[in-house]
Amino acid sequence: MDEPPIVKIAKTEPNARIPTKGSAHAAGWDLYCLEETVVSFRSSVKVRTGLRVAIPEGYEGQVRARSSLGSKGLILPHSIGTIDADYRGELFVLMTWIGDGDSYKVKSGERIAQLVISPIPNVQFSEVEIDKLGDTERGEGGFGSTGRF
Repeated sequence: MDEPPIVKIAKTEPNARIPTKGSAHAAGWDLYCLEETVVSFRSSVKVRTGLRVAIPEGYEGQVRARSSLGSKGLILPHSIGTIDADYRGELFVLMTWIGDGDSYKVKSGERIAQLVISPIPNVQFSEVEIDKLGDTERGEGGFGSTGRF
């Protein structure tokens, strides 16, 4: 088996926490809130992690929501945030409060998101005429066309 890619990580603040995995088979690494942050109802706030990363070329970082926070009403408004391999700034987690009450207080050290490292396939786009795309059974069916949940 190939060696796993190495993601270099640096703290911008001494009390920042290095990501951890919740279990041996977890897909994502938990990201932690650096400092107490209040997220007001229907507003979005960049929550600090106090971390910078160097993701290897050919990979991306995906910042994903934690289901336990989403069930309370603290969501990531962009669903998944992408961290490119050439980004070296601090990692922030954009969060929006849509739950009950005027705000949600994110505590320092609270797990706020997951970081998944994924390979990016090397692809090229080739422009063709519409009739050269090929037919499929689904065709032009869009949102909800393959059935209900």
